[in-house]
Amino acid sequence: MNKSNQKAMNMPKDTKQGHPHGGPGGPNMKKRGARNPGKTLGRLMGYLLKGYPFRIVIVLLCICLSAVAGLYSANFMKKLMVEIGTLVEAAKAQTALDYAPIGKEIIKMIAVYVLGILSSFSFNFLMVKVSQGVLKNIREDMFAKMQRLPIKYFDRNEFGNIMSRYTNDTDAIEQLISQSIPNSVSSIVTIISSFIMMLITSWQLTIVVGLTLVIMFIVIKFVGGNSARFFIAQQQSVGKLNGFIEEMANGQKVVKVFNHEERSKEDFDKLNEELCLNMTKAHSYANVFMPIMANLNYLQYVIVAMVGGVLALKGWLIVPGEATPYVMLGVVSSFLLLSRNFSRPITQVSQQINSIVMALAGAERVFDLMDETPETDEGYVTLVNAKIDENGKIIPCEEHTGTWAWHNPHHVGESNEYTLLRGHITLTEVDFAYEEGKPVLHDISVYAEPGEKVALVGATGAGKTTITNLINRFYDIADGKVHYDGININKIKKADLRRSLGIVLQDVNLFTGTIAENIRYGRIDATDEDVIAAAKLANAHDFITRLPEGYDTMLTGDGANLSQGQRQLLSIARAAVADAPVMILDEATSSIDTRTELLVERGMHKLMEGRTVFVIAHRLSTVRNSDVIMVMENGRIIERGNHESLIAKQGKYYQLYTGAFELE
Repeated sequence: MNKSNQKAMNMPKDTKQGHPHGGPGGPNMKKRGARNPGKTLGRLMGYLLKGYPFRIVIVLLCICLSAVAGLYSANFMKKLMVEIGTLVEAAKAQTALDYAPIGKEIIKMIAVYVLGILSSFSFNFLMVKVSQGVLKNIREDMFAKMQRLPIKYFDRNEFGNIMSRYTNDTDAIEQLISQSIPNSVSSIVTIISSFIMMLITSWQLTIVVGLTLVIMFIVIKFVGGNSARFFIAQQQSVGKLNGFIEEMANGQKVVKVFNHEERSKEDFDKLNEELCLNMTKAHSYANVFMPIMANLNYLQYVIVAMVGGVLALKGWLIVPGEATPYVMLGVVSSFLLLSRNFSRPITQVSQQINSIVMALAGAERVFDLMDETPETDEGYVTLVNAKIDENGKIIPCEEHTGTWAWHNPHHVGESNEYTLLRGHITLTEVDFAYEEGKPVLHDISVYAEPGEKVALVGATGAGKTTITNLINRFYDIADGKVHYDGININKIKKADLRRSLGIVLQDVNLFTGTIAENIRYGRIDATDEDVIAAAKLANAHDFITRLPEGYDTMLTGDGANLSQGQRQLLSIARAAVADAPVMILDEATSSIDTRTELLVERGMHKLMEGRTVFVIAHRLSTVRNSDVIMVMENGRIIERGNHESLIAKQGKYYQLYTGAFELE
């Protein structure tokens, strides 16, 4: 059972108890959400201002013009009432009626509204482009950071949850940038300008509006606060559910083999029920919010109209200038429009709170990924192509020669500036633990001479793959030393270290592209001839040429159109084209039938000639001809020697090879 399938089988346990490392879905999930909304919003604004400063300035100007245009209607109503009063008085006096002032006001109003429409269209159009550009930059930064994260991050975080950050969370950010932020800014500008104009128009009626706002803010705090809380929970539940679905999809074969369908369905139902509950509560509060606020706005409008009408009729309304009945009527009419313009944006801002909070929760998940500690590399020794002149001196070169050397910049000018890569790897008294306090390897010492084939055997979980992970520096050791040609691997740049190691894993990963491109992934500059030669070496050439398009056959879905054995052969060919001096074969032939295995081993024998090779295998027939066989148990090496000497000892290796286990 491969690792992804093992993880899939363990998902129900993880779902109940939380991720053991405190990653998404684990105990620390409750800490997720809008922990520091101000900082998160500031980082998002940084993306806006860094990429589109000129457009943002234009957007702000358009928002201000749009808000002012909306307020002009109140001023127009006041002037209109005064002009109507003038016409009425002129009609009573039977003098000539002058409609020109009303016509001018109507023309001004039309012009202002057209300006407002154009401004509103402009800032919405610009924000759509800006939001998509910002999302593009965020995704690029996320992916670039993801490439620099250590392997342990992906071991501790569900793949579906990581993918959710690229989709659900960034979609929430897109809505925040394209809609919530500009609408909120427009509402705030409208609220401030409306309040100033209300004070200028009638401070008495402004006090009445202020009293009704107290009720509105109480409703906003209760309904909006609960809605925002459940929207955050919804965003987290979506990530957890996506992670579970992805794991179950990858491990579907194992689920069916072990009749785990009902248990998987039960665990899915729990996560789905959690998401359903959070979404129901979030949208319930959100859906009742607008009707409540709308009715409160109507109530405020009625109260202002009644109070304003009474004050106007009693002559208690204080207005600037001459307090004629028409002026008072104009003040009340314009103030009613201003109060609507004042209260409506408050409702709109409150309505945006859900989207803003959800987007900030998603943005924090995105920034959590960006803030993860990248893989550190303090190495300075590099790997170079080399050739040896007639005097035996190592000379670096650009072209691929098949000969490699280590370049130590600290030894520039010395005779040992370049060290020939021989493939001598040693682990001395190494201790290691994936989690502190839970050691996996104890006092491990391994000595692999150049060109030697070293086999690691033992039960699952004994620590065999962990040793190869340490050689690759996917993880750093807790104690001990690992040397490569006498150089501490901590001093070798990780990229150069891994370039010197060819790896064939049990789990084959193929990418969308042609077969030739998948093989060339081992060495990007490999020619077509190199690719074909590597395929022949791995005995993959025959089945490739039988495909309709040969090496140009397109692979999708991780090579779903190939058999498991064919996919493994391509993986071996990829390692062959890399032409690395050291090979690591982790169950490289586990997915190949016995007949094909014999063919592959012939090719692998050629591939291993002159190279140091580490072989991990449960099928012990594949390690018989190894120079050294190390038997591991519970993170320790309990036996070492060649096949004949270990058989003669009749110890653990003898039991594994012959199946002669003693029953307790």
